[in-house]
Formats: sequence, structure tokens, C-alpha cells
Amino acid sequence: MLQKKNLWWVLAIAVFAMYPIVVTNPLFTTIAVFTTIYMACATSWNMFSGYSGYIALGSAVFYGSGAYTMALLSLHLHMAAGSDMFWLVPVGGLVAMVFAVPFGWIALRVRRHTFVVITIAVFFIFQLSAINFGFTGGTSGLALPFITWGYQNFNTPFYYVGLSLVVFATALSAAVRRSRFGLQLLAIRDDEDRAMGLGVKVSAVKITGFTLSAFTVGAAGALYAMFVGQIYPQFVFDPMFDVSIALMTFLGGLGTLTGPLLGALVLEASQQYLTVTFSNSSLYLILFGALFLIVIMFMPQGVVVYLRDRVTRRAEREREAVAANDLATADAVAPLDVAVGGAH
Repeated sequence: MLQKKNLWWVLAIAVFAMYPIVVTNPLFTTIAVFTTIYMACATSWNMFSGYSGYIALGSAVFYGSGAYTMALLSLHLHMAAGSDMFWLVPVGGLVAMVFAVPFGWIALRVRRHTFVVITIAVFFIFQLSAINFGFTGGTSGLALPFITWGYQNFNTPFYYVGLSLVVFATALSAAVRRSRFGLQLLAIRDDEDRAMGLGVKVSAVKITGFTLSAFTVGAAGALYAMFVGQIYPQFVFDPMFDVSIALMTFLGGLGTLTGPLLGALVLEASQQYLTVTFSNSSLYLILFGALFLIVIMFMPQGVVVYLRDRVTRRAEREREAVAANDLATADAVAPLDVAVGGAH
């Protein structure tokens, strides 16, 4: 069973790896780059919020920190515009982790509902700081070194770096879930007081999980800044970013491994396509709202959990049918065996 699951993962990676080779239209490869960014962010967000039960609405702090790290370092180091800038992507993730430590230390001193409020407050502090500080460019933003790659293949390197972030975030999330540390996060989600009574160092586990989740989000923000070429505080510190990755995760299945990937793949790709097709950046919000209501009403645990339960129930019914058929066959054969024995 494990080998079959691994085979599906390998097949999925192969399909994604072949995408820019098969699909060369710049419009669709641009959509694919943004989709991989959100797939990585949703998976990383779920690694903490989905496993611990602490819903964070301040992850844009890490996304914006990574974006400004890419912009400021590339400008102040006078980097040549090109592939060397990709080395700053993990640096953006590390800077996000540095910010996550005091952020988590403050926010995670309280329980779930108050935690949500504090994450929102910290987010607005960072957004307003980016707007008002001079070194961030204020409302004018920052322009990164202009990359002069060919138009036809411009998106391909960004896509593969984004796909690498998706693979990394998924592998890290799977490793966390299967580890003792992951079990401690799940114990906190189920009953924090009981987990503390069983010896779990609740504060340390929560801060560690929160900090780990910040890395991929910060790296994704750095990749976004490099890809777009210019950043503004209202876009990289955007409250809709947090709402989007939370919605993607809830749609696919909170606390599952494949749920955030599926949710981000469906929602971000459709959002980008609808925005380009209808030239209306608000239309997708109406459709997403309707879709979310449908999921909440009919699939409250997410699409992945719903489908998994359906498959499990179907397999159980098939096993019960086979067992009932075997029992009926045995009941029919038993009288014949008795009759044959009596004849002898």
C-alpha cells in the first residue's frame, strides 16, 4: 500500500515537471507559477495550523518579509539580473523564520481565538511599517533588477523553482506528520491541556511548528518578488493572502497532506484564469464564496476527506457483500454435506 502511494506521488511530480514542456503558452505558464507559489504556501500553512488547530491569519507577514528580503538584498548587493537571484529565495525563507520566532512567542502565549486576533494585529503592524518606512520604498514600492530573459521561456525557471518549493513543503509536512513532533502538534489540536499533562512541552512545540511553517511562505514571497519584478506593500502584505491560503486548505481538507495542494491547485489556477479572461479581479470572490458554501454544507471536512471516506465506505460495503455471499454459500452447502454423510 505504501509503495502504491509513493507511485502516485512520483507520477504527480512527473506530470507537473512536464507541464511547461507540453504547455508553452506564456499565459498558462504564468498561471502555473502563481499556482505553485500558493500550493507551497497553503501546504506550509497547513503544517502548523492544520496540525495544531491554531488558525493563523498573519502568514502574509512571512510572505512580505521574504519579498522585501529579495528586493532589498538584490538592490543593495547590486546583483546582476538573472538566475543568481534565485539564491536569495531560501534567504527570504530564513528571514521569515527569524521574524516568526518573536511573532510566535507573543501570539502563541494565548489560546486559539485570541491567537487569531493577535496574528491579524501583527500583520497590520508589518503592513503599515512597510508603507511608512523609507527603506521599503513606502507606497511606491521597490523595483528589482530587470531580468531580460526571452519572453517565450521567461516563466520556466520560476515554475521549476516554485515546483521545488511545493515538493519541499510537501515532504516537510509529511515528515512532520509522521514524527513524534507531529504527534505532539496533533495532541495539542485534540486537547491542549491533556497534552500538557502528558508531558508535551506545548509552548516550545507550537513555536517550533510556527517557525518551520514560515520558511516556505517566506521563500515563496521572495520568488514572487523576483517573478513580478516590482513589489508594493499593499500587495505583499495583503490580508487576502491569508484568507486565500486558509480557504484553499479548508476546501481541500484541513490537516490532510493532499488537501492544501488540491485546494490551491483548483482555486489559484481558476482565480488567475477568471481574472485574465473576464478582466474582473472581484468575480472570482463571488465564485469562491459559492464554492466554499457548497463545501461547508456537503463536505465540511474538505474534498479529500470526503472522497477518502466515500472510498472507504464503498470498500467496506464490498467486503460485507462478499462475506454475506460466502456465508450464504456455506449455509447452502452444509445441508448437502449432512445428507451425503447420512447416506453413507
